[in-house]
Order: sequence, then structure tokens, then C-alpha cells
Amino acid sequence: MESPFLSILTIVAAVLLVVVTGGIGYLTLADWRDRRRREEEKRTTRSATPKRR
Repeated sequence: MESPFLSILTIVAAVLLVVVTGGIGYLTLADWRDRRRREEEKRTTRSATPKRR
């Protein structure tokens, strides 16, 4: 028979795995959005700035 402690420990480990994986996914998505926004701002700034001769 399995001990209740091991069952609880397994459930806690699974929940933590899901939480950490979700956190990593969120941070990756946020970094991707920020990078895309910065690149768009660079393009907008460059095209709005008059070119020197």
C-alpha cells in the first residue's frame, strides 16, 4: 500500500512542475513581445527621423 505522504508529495511535485512550466512560457512570451515592440519602435524612429546629407 502506498503511503499518503508519497501521494501528497507526488501531487505537489506535479503542481509545481505545471506552475514552473507556465511561468517559463509566460516569460518567454513577454520577452518575445517586448523584443518585437522594440524592433517596431526602432523602425518607426528611423523612418520618422530626417536623413542627413
